Amino acid sequence: MFTAYKYSSKQQSFRLLFLLTLLCFLTVTLSPNLRAQENQTQNTSDTSTTQSDVQTPIDSGEKAAFQFNAADPLSWIERLALQASSLNYEVSFVLSRPSSETQPYLWRHAVLDDNNTVEQLSLLNGPGFEHIRYNEVVSIFEPGFPPYSIPGLAIDGPIPSVLLTDPAKLREGYEFVLVGRSRVSGRAAQQLRIVPRDKTRYGYHLWLDEDSGMLLKLNMYDLGGTLLEQIQVTQLSVSDRVKEVFNSLQLSSLPRVITMKNPPQRNHKWQVEFLPLGMQRVKQDTHRLAITGQVVEYSMLSDGLVDVSVYIQQASQAFAEGVEYKLETQSVLSRTNGRVQVTVVGEIPLVTAARIAESIALIETEVEN
Repeated sequence: MFTAYKYSSKQQSFRLLFLLTLLCFLTVTLSPNLRAQENQTQNTSDTSTTQSDVQTPIDSGEKAAFQFNAADPLSWIERLALQASSLNYEVSFVLSRPSSETQPYLWRHAVLDDNNTVEQLSLLNGPGFEHIRYNEVVSIFEPGFPPYSIPGLAIDGPIPSVLLTDPAKLREGYEFVLVGRSRVSGRAAQQLRIVPRDKTRYGYHLWLDEDSGMLLKLNMYDLGGTLLEQIQVTQLSVSDRVKEVFNSLQLSSLPRVITMKNPPQRNHKWQVEFLPLGMQRVKQDTHRLAITGQVVEYSMLSDGLVDVSVYIQQASQAFAEGVEYKLETQSVLSRTNGRVQVTVVGEIPLVTAARIAESIALIETEVEN
């Protein structure tokens, strides 16, 4: 549900148009799988997704060299990534947020006898969705859309994929802290905290199974310590029998891998000056909004755990000023500085979104004599 700030009556018509445009932003930002499908329908190029767009998992050499240190909090999370990529398991967990209905998931993973890897994530309520990863291809089955496949080394689900692939990349932006032993879902667990070093992002508490190293619980907290989201494992089974579930998987029945084309590149006139610690600009291009046809400058910022999208358009085409929304854990903020309207969308506090928006600066260009 939207949590809206108060506006004067003169702004109501602008809000409606802004919300329509906001749906375009959220389609691009909150659902990378839908973004891939949108590219499929709008482009016909055979250019495939670059490997730089996906996470790099722990390779076999790193697995062999890994030495677990129970006194090192990062070592616990690296162990999680190692176990999640090499064990055969079936996990049932629920995702809950204070303002939303609880969502139950089923997560399976197996390394087959021929060393191929297969993974499945299913939402068990409602029309549901199912993602199946076979090695480096993820097939997406979602209600209302034709099934399709995209290149990928991890399923885009509620559990942040960086924790299951390359948690060490979070060291610049986050501090890892051991809290102590606990008990979750009937299992002995080690509790850890992931704390943003500059207090610009949300914090996380993790509970990892002492025996298997797998995730048992994950909480997300805002800057004031209020719980925003919880993932709670209700059943965990580590067994080679999980491989039998995938015996009936027919690779020929999976949808084909779609091809994607990058949008036309235009030189950006504006750039983000403020980046939270450890966050980098990982993508930059332009988007044409489906509803209005307007061209906006687009940048994606990421620290590995959190992605933030920034849209910049001419102020003369702005729909409203000072718009701020919370959409569950996502913040949506729009500011107009007289020259451009900046919209920031991401799983960050509104105060951080405001700092990003207010840091927009005109790119200096050389003037020929």
